[in-house]
Amino acid sequence: QVQLLESGGGLVQAGDSLRLSCAASGRTFSGYAMGWFRRAPGKEREFVATIRWNDGSTYYGDSVKGRFTISRDMAKNSVYLQMNSLKPEDTAVYYCAAAKPGGWYRASIQSEYDYWGQGAQVTVSS
Repeated sequence: QVQLLESGGGLVQAGDSLRLSCAASGRTFSGYAMGWFRRAPGKEREFVATIRWNDGSTYYGDSVKGRFTISRDMAKNSVYLQMNSLKPEDTAVYYCAAAKPGGWYRASIQSEYDYWGQGAQVTVSS
């Protein structure tokens, strides 16, 4: 049974940094894409970033490009999201997810993801 467990959320001020972690278990993730998505209050869930497990290739949503960095530790079966220069509009519940997408170009599409974590709250005050 696949489990994804997020940690590291919290309350920070605008301009601060925060690092989210996602501990994955239950299977090997070779061939998978590991993604981060977020849902802000009153908005639909949106794509943040994804990383290809095998070679570390990454892809980012436009709103976080240049500020957020996704990485993975294969030995620890974990994925991370380093968030810098946080803005109030980054306030959301952040979800870790795993997919075996039908092509890397589909790795930003939510419906490609089969496994989801429970979410971690990130609140950025102005």
